[in-house]
Amino acid sequence: MAAISQAAYRSASSLVCRLHSTYVRKMRYLNELKESDSLCRQAQSSGTFYLFHNLSPFLQEVEKKYLVPQVSAAEMRRILEKLKETEEWIEKSVLIGCSEEHVPQFALDLGGLEKSVIESELKGSFTDLRKALFVVDGKDSPLLASAQSLLRWHDSHQYCSRTGQPTQKNVAGSKRVCHGSGITYYPQTSPVVITLVSDGSRCLLARQPSFPQGMYSALSGFCDIGENLEETVRREVAEEVGLEVESLWYSASQHWPFPSSSLMIACHALVRAQQAEISVDSLELEEARWFGLEEIAEGLKRQPRSSKQDDGSVLPWFPPKQAIAHQLIQEWVKQQTS
Repeated sequence: MAAISQAAYRSASSLVCRLHSTYVRKMRYLNELKESDSLCRQAQSSGTFYLFHNLSPFLQEVEKKYLVPQVSAAEMRRILEKLKETEEWIEKSVLIGCSEEHVPQFALDLGGLEKSVIESELKGSFTDLRKALFVVDGKDSPLLASAQSLLRWHDSHQYCSRTGQPTQKNVAGSKRVCHGSGITYYPQTSPVVITLVSDGSRCLLARQPSFPQGMYSALSGFCDIGENLEETVRREVAEEVGLEVESLWYSASQHWPFPSSSLMIACHALVRAQQAEISVDSLELEEARWFGLEEIAEGLKRQPRSSKQDDGSVLPWFPPKQAIAHQLIQEWVKQQTS
């Protein structure tokens, strides 16, 4: 009986802890905001706003660091008044999170308004997201990426695919509804595998034509309908570099906003050293080659600006630490040196 009582007490205590943990409270509060238009509208009047202009986020440079300011609701109203716009603009915002103190956080795109006035008022500038993700603090990168993806989704889903009629977003921006057909649309993300191939002593990195000069990264590709992750990895490696995967294992995942909202699923793949001759698909890749441990270690130290040589040639460099490809490469180095 005593044992049963103790077990019941531990179970009840665990439940209380979960219900009162910061994370649980945050998630339940955010869900309430998504489900209740009236509650979310109230939150807009006291929340903070991450600003975008035609999907470019607003940054401030302070002492050679790039910060992502959160603009208060009061400051937001002041700026709109300065631009002779009404507070209805705030209704275009989308909910992207909340602080530990439960202050709701929204993203708002002010495209169509005078960019220079906003930049002058807030003492910063709207910056291309590709650049922004690599210059801001690591904790801000995921928020900017998810905010831009959600704003982009709303911009491209304003009409119902069945009726052609306009769709209406809920206040939080967690869905859009066509009242003519009754269809509810939810933001979606596309699964993409990103794979670091190794033959045991070397790893394979490649370049796409769109990459910055000198940058090499892991192989990547979208999952086809009906495929599981293992099948996608094997197919992509076969298609892009003509190699057959012998074994593979999962590493981690990351949301990535390019070219649209994607879920990057990172894996390691092993091919046989005796069958490691690369055959590049020129329609997909510009180049692919094997790298040894020493060359990888040197490439991880380089920045894009330091890769260019006096003779005009460019030394290889790899994606920065905010990208999951960097994590894959670092994991491979650790495996080789352990």
